[in-house]
Amino acid sequence: MEQVLARLRAAAEATRLRLLAICAECELTVSEITQIIGQSQPRVSRHLKLLCEAGLLVRFREGTWVFYRTPNTGPGAELLQPVLDLLPRDDETLLLDRTRLEQVKAQREQIATEYFRANADDWDRIRSLHIDEAVVERALIDAIGDLSGGRILDIGTGTGRILELLGKTAEEGVGVDMSREMLAVARARLQRADLSNCLVRQADMYQLPYPAGMFDVVTLHQVLHYAERPEAAIAEAARVLAPNGRLMVVDFATHDREELREEHAHRRLGFEDGAINTWFRACELSPGDVISLPGKPLTVRIWSAHASAKEQKAQIANNHNEAAE
Repeated sequence: MEQVLARLRAAAEATRLRLLAICAECELTVSEITQIIGQSQPRVSRHLKLLCEAGLLVRFREGTWVFYRTPNTGPGAELLQPVLDLLPRDDETLLLDRTRLEQVKAQREQIATEYFRANADDWDRIRSLHIDEAVVERALIDAIGDLSGGRILDIGTGTGRILELLGKTAEEGVGVDMSREMLAVARARLQRADLSNCLVRQADMYQLPYPAGMFDVVTLHQVLHYAERPEAAIAEAARVLAPNGRLMVVDFATHDREELREEHAHRRLGFEDGAINTWFRACELSPGDVISLPGKPLTVRIWSAHASAKEQKAQIANNHNEAAE
């Protein structure tokens, strides 16, 4: 009961209610929040601290920036939605906040568009070498199947396209990438698609900031060919898979286009089926059927694997522990 009262007390202040209302729309930095509500940064920071301590906001760092948003799950989320539903839609202050929030979103969109335009030629040249992306996306959707109620993680999310594609039916979608510029593009895309159940984070694919067994589906879409250690990236993806979860790897079959290594920083010129499946098995994943989508000259493949059931994974963990001892 005391925790509920603490959350209610934290929310029971005009500025903090405004903060909760705008952070329920999308994740925002402190500077963006101050721009929206028109108060000093120290004052805003104090309010944000109280809301985070009460579990009504979550805070995460991305380089030198810190973002805030309302939680999607947990006790804070359960209490928060009924409170937000009580806020009058025609309140003048909230309407002004919403107008300024739209201005912030428009600024983000402009930055993302400029970055995408500056780099689009490189992406378009690579796309021209393989089968149409729409065909790949349809094959991926068909291979994954029903995502209702599931949690997905897209590693190396880039523009956020895979989250946009899969997040519509998932309970929650998370995309991670090391590039802040690409994360800005992804945020703008998710914003346009109105996917409030999806978010992006700056994270290393070799050290994901998530506990084991958290996600029902993990995707690595056109990421492994950039990896210095693709087997390590697959192992980390396997770690965060829930029992019976699915890992989907979309990448090129082996090829000889050396210019992709020289001009576009590809570390690997595609992958053999045997190599991918060997890495799956090393993580105690069961490989599935390989989908091959031939292009000119590059062939895209979709490799899939299933995690063990809960009882099997527990036995595997015990075996590993015993071996270590």
